Amino acid sequence: MIGLLPRLRRFAYGLSGSLDEANELVQSTCERALSHLDQWQPGTRLDSWMYRILYSIRINKLHAEKLRTSKLDAGDLDDRIGGDSAREIEAKLTLEAVRQFIWKLPEEQRTVLLLVVVEGASYKEASDLLGIPIGTVTSRLARARTAIKEFVDMTAA
Repeated sequence: MIGLLPRLRRFAYGLSGSLDEANELVQSTCERALSHLDQWQPGTRLDSWMYRILYSIRINKLHAEKLRTSKLDAGDLDDRIGGDSAREIEAKLTLEAVRQFIWKLPEEQRTVLLLVVVEGASYKEASDLLGIPIGTVTSRLARARTAIKEFVDMTAA
């Protein structure tokens, strides 16, 4: 479980856009997992089970608070590009623009994108985790990728 913490935190941050909320989600996930350890089936993937718990907590929190969006703060970015050459500054600005654009994607597209592209989950794993058909995973991922490509093409022009 400890080895999963960085991946869970990255996923939670991608969902919430806030380091504080991400840490809170990870802590709640670990608490729930430990208190319901009897529900995990040995031989199944612990990471998938933990992602499912985290995602459920996030959705429940959104419903409870009627929270729809949160502003991504560039100061909270954990992956920073160092240096100050013109090329590095441009790369940093592009990275920030893409991150902000990803945050503006519909949550269902952003969630699938984070699971498959960032976390490396298979389409089947994402399907099982989110409780949606594989075709829906494929469709959401394709729409997210197309939107990102169009955004990058538009900003590069």
